[in-house]
Parts: sequence; C-alpha cells; structure tokens
Amino acid sequence: MPVVVVESPAKAKTINKYLGDNFTVLASYGHVRDLPPKDGSVDTDNDFEMKWEVASDSQKHIRAIAEALKGDDELILATDPDREGEAISWHLEEALKKRKAIKKSTKVERVVFNAITKDAVTTAMKNPRQVDMELVEAYLARRALDYLVGFNLSPVLWRKLPGAKSAGRVQSVCLRLIVEREMEIEAFKAREYWTVKAILSTPRGQEFEARLTVLGGKKLDKFDIETSEAAEIAVAAINSRDLSVASVEAKPASRNPSPPFMTSTLQQEASRKFGMGARAAMSTAQRLYEAGYITYMRTDGIDMAPEAVTAARKTIGSLFGDKYVPEKPRVYKNKAKNAQEAHECIRPTDMDVTPESLSRLEADQRKLYDLIWKRTIASQMEAARMERTVVEIASQDGQVGLRANGQVVLFDGFLKVYEEGRDDVADGQVVDDDDKRLPQIAQGDETKKSSVTPERHHTQPPPRYTEATLVKRMEELGIGRPSTYASIVTTIQTREYVRKDKNRLIPEDKGRLVIAFLENYFRQYVGYNFTAQLEDELDDISGGREDYKAVLSRFWRDFSAAVAETADLRITEVLEKINEVLAPHLFPANEDGSDPRICKACGNGKLSMRTARSGGAFIGCSNYPECRYTRPISGEVEGGDIAGPDGKQLGFDDDGEPITLRSGRFGPYVQRGEATEEVPKPPRSSIPKGTDLSAVDLKLALDLLSLPRFVGTHPDGGDITAAIGRFGPYVMWQMPLEEGKKTARKIYANMKDPTEVFTIGMNRAVELIAEKAAKGGRGAAAEPLKELGEHPEHGGAINVMDGRYGPYVKWEKVNATLPKEMEPTQITLEEAVALVDAKAATKGKKKAAPKKKAAAKKTAAKKPAAKKAAAKKPAAKKTAAKKAPAKKAAEDKPAE
Repeated sequence: MPVVVVESPAKAKTINKYLGDNFTVLASYGHVRDLPPKDGSVDTDNDFEMKWEVASDSQKHIRAIAEALKGDDELILATDPDREGEAISWHLEEALKKRKAIKKSTKVERVVFNAITKDAVTTAMKNPRQVDMELVEAYLARRALDYLVGFNLSPVLWRKLPGAKSAGRVQSVCLRLIVEREMEIEAFKAREYWTVKAILSTPRGQEFEARLTVLGGKKLDKFDIETSEAAEIAVAAINSRDLSVASVEAKPASRNPSPPFMTSTLQQEASRKFGMGARAAMSTAQRLYEAGYITYMRTDGIDMAPEAVTAARKTIGSLFGDKYVPEKPRVYKNKAKNAQEAHECIRPTDMDVTPESLSRLEADQRKLYDLIWKRTIASQMEAARMERTVVEIASQDGQVGLRANGQVVLFDGFLKVYEEGRDDVADGQVVDDDDKRLPQIAQGDETKKSSVTPERHHTQPPPRYTEATLVKRMEELGIGRPSTYASIVTTIQTREYVRKDKNRLIPEDKGRLVIAFLENYFRQYVGYNFTAQLEDELDDISGGREDYKAVLSRFWRDFSAAVAETADLRITEVLEKINEVLAPHLFPANEDGSDPRICKACGNGKLSMRTARSGGAFIGCSNYPECRYTRPISGEVEGGDIAGPDGKQLGFDDDGEPITLRSGRFGPYVQRGEATEEVPKPPRSSIPKGTDLSAVDLKLALDLLSLPRFVGTHPDGGDITAAIGRFGPYVMWQMPLEEGKKTARKIYANMKDPTEVFTIGMNRAVELIAEKAAKGGRGAAAEPLKELGEHPEHGGAINVMDGRYGPYVKWEKVNATLPKEMEPTQITLEEAVALVDAKAATKGKKKAAPKKKAAAKKTAAKKPAAKKAAAKKPAAKKTAAKKAPAKKAAEDKPAE
C-alpha cells in the first residue's frame, strides 16, 4: 500500500477515511527536523551550509514511516499547500533518505489539496508532482536569516542591555510599531473644541437633529469654536434667528460586500468580533480545516473556485430568495502588498453546511465557522442599496447654517447576513450611521427650535494597537506572511516585551529599551522598508528569480559588520544613549522650565535610567546610596504628591508612626515610619492593582500594613493566613510538618475580591483551599492537563499543568506560563520546549541533562583521583558558561 504522509493525526484520520484501505496514512506531527539551538548551525564560512537535527520526539514518527515503506515502495507527501508545507515534505524526504528508507526504486511524489474533502483529495492524488525546490529554498533562506539574527543579535542584547531577552528579525519590527504608537500617545496634547447641535421640528411636528456648520457667514472648521464662551455666543446666534430649510438633497448610494477571508482578514475579524488572539484564531481554523469544514487557512488569496461561487449563489437563492443573488458572480482581486502563495480564499468546503447544523462542534469552532460561512455567502450577495439625505438649514441673513444627515436602507442585500467589523475610528472621522433617519422635509419649510446645546470635545490620541489592527498594519507594510502573523504577535508577548490589556497591546519597559537600543545600533534591521524589501527578495526566491545563497550573503556581509561594531560598547554608554533617546518619555519637561533630570528628593543628583537584575528598568538618582529616590520609567504614578520623596501623609498609627502613600519602581505602596540607619527598610505594602489611589485612606493603609492576617487553624492542623501577593489576594495553608521533611508544604488559593482578604473567615478559607487542592494546588499531587512527552535535548517529562495563576508548562523545576491566547490542550511539544527553554534562560539556569548527570556520577565513582576531577571542574564550568547564551536565542519562525 502506498504510504501517504500528512502533518497531523487529525488530518491523517480524515484523509484515511477518503482513501480507504488501499493506502497507509501516517502523520509527521509537523516538522521532523530543525536547526539545533547552538552556534554553527548555519555555517557562514561554508556557503551557509545548514546542519539539521531530527528532534527526539520525531524519531519515532520517522521510524514508523520507514517501517511502512518496507511494505510498499511508494511515498506520497501530502503536507500543507504552502511554503512551510513544502519544507516539511522536503525534510521528510531528506530524513528518510538518510535512514536509507528511500531507495533508488522508491517512487516519491508530492500532492497538494486546498481542502480536505473527498473530491479535493482524490483529485490531488491523480495530479502528483515533485517537491518544489524553489519554495523550499525560500524557506531555507527565511530560516537561515532568522537564525543568524537570533543567534548573533540576542547575545549582543544580553551583554549590553541587562535583562533584555532574545531579538527576532520580524518580531523586533513588530515591537517597534507598538512602541512608536505608545510614544505618539504619550506625546499627544489634547486640544479642546466645541460643537453645537440643535433639535429642530418640521411644520408637521416631527423632530430631527442638526449641527452648526456656518457661523457669521463663514463655514466652520473643526477648531473654530475653542471655548465655552465662543460656544455660548454660537448658541445665542442660533436662538436669535428664524431658521428654514434651504435645500434637501437625496442621493442613492450602495454598499458592496467585503471579499472572502484570507489569513490576515480572518485574524482581524476574529479579534474585532470575538476578542480572539491571532494564535487562537489560527489554531481553531486549523481544527476546522483538518475536519474538512473549511479550505486551507494560511493564504493571501481572496479568489474563490468557480464551483464554490456557483454553490454559494445557489445557497443564497434557496435561503434568501433570488433578489439577493446578483446578476453576475462577484470577482475579487487581491490588493495586499507582496501577496504571494495565492491559494483560494478561506471558505466552507460545502456551502449547504450551515453554522446551525454544526452544533456538535466546540464553541470557538462554531463561532469561527459561523464567521467564515457568513462572510463567504455575503461576498456573493447583492449590494445593499440606500438613500442618503443631506438637509441644509439657514437663517435669512445667511449668518447661521446647520446641516442634518440621514440615511435610509432601501434594500439590505448582503447586510441581511453579515457586516464587517470596524477598527478604531480616528478623531474627527465621520462614521456612517445606518440607523439615523430623517422625517419628511421639504425645501422652504420653517423649522422650530426645541433645544440648542453646546457640546465640549477633546481630540483623542491614536488608539493602541489590537492584534487585529497590528496585523492589518503589518500587512500594509509588507512585513511578515500569513503563516507568521500569529507567532510574531505571540512571541513578543511571551518575551514580556508587550502585554495585552483589554485587547490592547501595550509595550513593557523591556520592550521600549530593546527598541531604543536596536534603533540606535541596528537601525537598518528594524526598518520597515528594509524588512519589506527582504520579504520581496524571499518572494523572488520562491518565484525562481533570485538565488537564496546570494540573498543570505548580502545580508550577512552588512549584518555581521554591524554586530562587530558593538563589541566595544560599554553598558554605561548604552544606558546613557538610551537616556538621551528616550528623554522626552523618561524626563518630560517641567512646567516651570527647570531641569527635569534633577532629583526631586535630594535636589542635586541627576536622574537617569538604570536596569535591575530582574530585567526591569527604573529611574534612579546619581547620588545613590545616599539618595534612594526611584520611580518607574513610565513616569510618576498618578495620585497627588505621592511621587515625592516623602510621599503623601495619610495620618499616624497608634504608636505615632507616620503612615504615607508613596510611589516606587514597582508602583504605589503604603509605608509605616521613615527609613533610618537602624531600620533601613520600614514596613511597606503594595497597593492592589486597580485601586483608586484617591480612595486610599489611613484605615485602608493600616489594614494593608497588618497583612498577612491570621485567619485560624485548619481542621487538619496548620495555620491559615490571608495576604495580598504579586498576583492578588490569597489564603495560604501551611500544612503540619511531615516526618522526615525539613519544610512544611503549603497550599495557596486565590480570592477575586481584594477586600475579602480583610474579612475572610475560616469556613470560606477552608472551602477555597479544598477547591484548590482538588484542582492540584501546591501541597497536592496535581494531575497534568496534557502529557507532551520527553524534552528532545535533555530528557525529562514535559507536561501542561493547571496552576495557581493559570495553565503552565512544567519540565523538571522549570515552570513556564502559557500565553493567554494559547489553548492548554492544543499546545504541541515543540511550542512547550520553546517556552521552557526561554524560561530557563531568563533564570540563568543551565539546562541539565538528567541522564548525562547520572552517567557522570557513575564515572566519578570509578575514579579515585579526586584532585584531578576537581581540577577539571572549573574548565567544564567555563565551557558551559560560554555555550549557554547560544541556547537562549529565540528564532523568528512560524509556530502554527
């Protein structure tokens, strides 16, 4: 039986059902080979030779395919129809050749299908081809570029910018977009302006709203009415005049539907309508594709197969009637910059399968399928027709003019099924109001004034990016590709360069510093045009117009020189440069014109940015340790005078000690007393996140300083206490000390309400602890949510666990939190390894190999020469330290 290889077991199961017992369908479980995470995997001195390694968990999959080939001499590679899928097929063929599982007599063919349906699969099997080496070479170039940047730029960051993590080729450019938007917001100065609206009524008593557009015979611009006084004058001008309808103009208008989804637009719409992250959207779409419900979900194409267009039009006619079917099918052309790999759009494989018929699917899959089905159907529906009316109202002397706009939908067309979501609307941009209707109005009608109201406005800064608007902007600039968007956005969050708050992407201090460093010392490589041009060159490689090694050679020549130029940079020099570059953000100008870098506490020290061992950054005084003034780099915390050296005094405790509210590098806190030589660090307690600082009074401060609070003794023994920690309020049970143990085990259980920490009683505390223990809290034997297998390099089980702060990946003593967008049950071993390796690197841990350690101990036991062994240890340590940074580098590559 011919052996068919696909990426996933779910896909294999579906395809096996279509092909029957005459084929053996196996899964490769994604890529089977990768570049080892160490120096030299891309040999720049040897024509960019790439040294590949089969992952340990892939060995068994390769072995299974090799075993199957013993019974049949035909191999069919049926991986995904894109550049990444082509690369997986190439890796499989190369790995099997190396094992000698592919012989000269073995027939090796490549097939591709855009949908996992019986027709698509059987048609593909009749039209095999060979692996497309031009697509493979484009993959090799991208993989080598990302490796060279990751393994050469990241060590520079670690050495010159303490606390910084790895840098990626495309992620850094994406991070720059977010940082620059934040700086635009911070530099924005709100401007006040006023508008005036009037509620008018027709001679028939019907009311409508109009806004002032002409004053003093002059057409008003946005900022012509700047003050409340000017607005009142405008109101008086309207009230003192009779108004009549000068003109009524009604124009027919139409709206056409949006094209079907491609990867980027699907990610954007899933984010707008469901708050679904790019990775979560792609993971959900992957499951729909593998189950045969939708076509391939990584595509730049928006065209639809003719048979699918015919099916969509037939479905529209049967569900909504012939009037919703346009005379001719709609044809869409891609306008996206650098569109490539132009497969068909993302659409349902069967238009008759409505969302309502798939109730058995998981909630996220149902929602996404509903979105794809509606968008596809709507894209072939008739346009919406409407009538837009503009009414001009004026005074007889022409000094005052008002305008009323209205819109009436005459025929809903595609709007019956679907309307595209909106991104943020820029300040001053007019948004159509489809629901706004005007009464019957005729030219010359006198209007009566029911009310005239001035309205105050302020200009708004540009909005922070959401994942949807960020992907849209990257697409506009030609940065990244469909298969990379999700991993790019996820990676910068995993590295803690960016955080997501209420679906908005906000740069962390680390992210700002990395971009400031890169823009000063590697400006070209975070340039939008440079990155987009490199994408063009990769497309030229895939199109056979460019040699991939020539592209790598040009890039490496300039990039290696830029890396070499940073060798002699001192950390203090780098920090001072960043101080200079970020000065408007770090040290905003004082209203009195005084030097913003003079320390507020001692009055003569100079403020500058400093980095902490934790990797964070803060502003500190040059007179340290005599002056201990610090603040966050993002500026003083709001809340009156709490940022000053002595904070804001709230009162005194029973012993007469002052209680103050202050600002520190980690945010606002309350403090009892003052620092002295005897007590350099007086009692402090952080203010819980989300607390209104104006509401922090003496009572709350004393309550916070009294924590941790003893709640009582657990029925099984051991104390229960309540406190507020880094991740919010919690209760902790310190269990009785077990025989033979040095420390007692503890179970922590979170509380949602911060105020409950001061009032929680024994019954509630025991209940929370019992619930946590049942879920696998600390002190209890936790069951994994998912077992992923052994670490490919060092051995040891990797599992997905449900932890106190959410799901995380556990390997030995390394716990790596899962990004919010990553489904715990969907994570792959490859993704988990990347997370634990990144976490181990941030802790400065040497990634130990348990099996090798055991072997080393055994060897040491056989050798009595202790002195020699001891002499060799420092040398081994030195070698390990030298190689450690290479393992920490993270590459910019698709993770889907």
